[in-house]
Amino acid sequence: MSAVSKAAYKPLALATSVLGGVLAGVVFKQVWKYLGDNDVEAPDPKDLDRSVREVLIAAAIHGAVFGIVKAAVDRAGATGYRALAHEDPR
Repeated sequence: MSAVSKAAYKPLALATSVLGGVLAGVVFKQVWKYLGDNDVEAPDPKDLDRSVREVLIAAAIHGAVFGIVKAAVDRAGATGYRALAHEDPR
């Protein structure tokens, strides 16, 4: 990857990362609403009124959703970059 291409890809990568984080948050809220008995908010780990099991399950789901969405968004950004620049963004 040339210096010009690298400079062009960095803002795209930053924008897709931010978009991925926002999208992951939205997806997680929908998944948690479905799995958490229509509970709008995921349990806060410091909320001692919630069970340890519930907090850990929410954290595991959040991590999985974030990882999947981030990988999908990063892949889409790399694919789009390759389509425009005709080179891989590695």
